[in-house]
Amino acid sequence: MHCDPRFSRVREVFERHFADGEELGAAFAVYLDGEPVVDLWDGIADRHTGRPWAADTPAFAYSCTKAITAAVLLQLAERGLVDVRAPVADVWPEFAAGGKETVTVEHLLTHQCGLPVVAEPVPVEEFEDQPAIAARLAGQAPLWEPGSAHGYHALTYGFLVGEVIRRVTGKSVGDLVAAEIAGPLELELWVGAPDSVIARTARLKAGERPGPGVTETPAGGRPPEVLAEMARAALDPQSLMNRALGNPGMHLLKGGANNPVVLRAGWPAAGVVTTARGLAGFYRALVGGELLRPETLQDAMRPRVHGPDRVLLLDTSFGLGFMRPSLTFPMPSPTAFGHSGMGGSLGLGDPGRGLAIGYVMNKMADAISGNLRGLRLVQAVYDSL
Repeated sequence: MHCDPRFSRVREVFERHFADGEELGAAFAVYLDGEPVVDLWDGIADRHTGRPWAADTPAFAYSCTKAITAAVLLQLAERGLVDVRAPVADVWPEFAAGGKETVTVEHLLTHQCGLPVVAEPVPVEEFEDQPAIAARLAGQAPLWEPGSAHGYHALTYGFLVGEVIRRVTGKSVGDLVAAEIAGPLELELWVGAPDSVIARTARLKAGERPGPGVTETPAGGRPPEVLAEMARAALDPQSLMNRALGNPGMHLLKGGANNPVVLRAGWPAAGVVTTARGLAGFYRALVGGELLRPETLQDAMRPRVHGPDRVLLLDTSFGLGFMRPSLTFPMPSPTAFGHSGMGGSLGLGDPGRGLAIGYVMNKMADAISGNLRGLRLVQAVYDSL
């Protein structure tokens, strides 16, 4: 483990989480101006066997994947292979069905296309057949006029953006991540993990508190009527929130997200298996201009939508696939961008402060986006600058 003395406060917060019983196993990594300044890990990777968390223990990081998928698409845009302002149907003709002829790639990246749910239940047999799930979405009509509102496409984001990428390259997001991001940069990061990685992946432990769908972030700024609406949505299996999160349903598999089928599938919205060091390294490369040109990243960071989210109900803010500071991504800096994952995982970059951060853990918070542990660690980093 490593912690630069300037960031001793970060180590204190990390250790306190374990002392207070808030963590089971976790890792946290920080780069400052491209240099590693924090690389911490501790705890238990598998509570059933007692396997300790090691330096190279990866974890399933849910929606942290979305930022990685966005980077893959933006690389293709830089090469002139995709125009984010062009209709999706230009590269995926079947997508025009249901009145979606004018839906653009930018609408997909910014959760504005109106397809946050797969209308029919996805059978388990299709979990590893991403084009089949994408075909289901191509045949649907949007739930709202694309571009008129935004709502978090928790799982469908990946099948939609991933199919655009496949149509252009003939390859999956996972294949491109391995060949053009994780491989060249030697990152411990996989969108679709091989069996050798699955064998040492941390085993997730479900959240202990009731109320699925409630976002564990500081309460400030959430009107009581919004909290009441969220509580109602969490208890209603037919709410847009639960339908967006539950199909394809990982819960249908033994062990849920711990099942090798999920870890191997490489869903481009929720499929990354990574160490904290690997996730932070991805953002280090983004901030450092190794993956995208600086002007491409700056444009991708520019918020396209901000305000009430039709799925999460809280305010959200998105650039091209990246979360921007909002109630669901409460960052200390206006130049921070990144993505959180259900249960608490978190990756972010901050060009204005030269920061890249990754946090993964296996004791899930009962939250769609972020948890207080990750936010405390991030705050400690900024307080240490």
